[in-house]
Amino acid sequence: MRDAAAAGRIGELTPHFIGTPTNRSHRHTVEVDCPEVLSRCLQDKADVAVLLPNCPVCHQTVSLTARYLEQHGIPTVVLGCAKDIVEHCGVPRFVFSDFPLGNAAGKPHDEASQAATLELGFRLLESAVGPRTTLQSPQRWDAEGLWKLDYLNLEQIGAEELERRKQEFIRQKAIAKGLREQAA
Repeated sequence: MRDAAAAGRIGELTPHFIGTPTNRSHRHTVEVDCPEVLSRCLQDKADVAVLLPNCPVCHQTVSLTARYLEQHGIPTVVLGCAKDIVEHCGVPRFVFSDFPLGNAAGKPHDEASQAATLELGFRLLESAVGPRTTLQSPQRWDAEGLWKLDYLNLEQIGAEELERRKQEFIRQKAIAKGLREQAA
């Protein structure tokens, strides 16, 4: 985004990037979180919102937020990887990247991929002729699409690796619990 602003592709960025909790109910997201995001966008004088979800629940939250912002006059584009969720929510503009979840902005550490994904979002903001417009990115994660066979496929992960991941998850939960207890 900073590169796009520096190159004159867009105006300036707002002073803040805004996040929204994704552990909420649909109702709480729409009644509490979306108005807060709108308020912050208006305070920052945002003309447009580019929304980037990560996990499946994030895709729902971001989609509900996009619809809310649009209803209040702020055009949006969602860059995401969970096509079924985003299209079900009916966002106005969606750039779908057929990548593993968590890579909505393009391939990790690949500035060209990220710039191309963002440019697709800009083009869609400029050219969508109607609501619920989806543009599929031409980028591919790998040439054969083999990541889909491996991605979150427990049959492809051995028992030892599953146990290692389980123990790491338990360790991270304990760290989070300790931090919560310290804060309380």
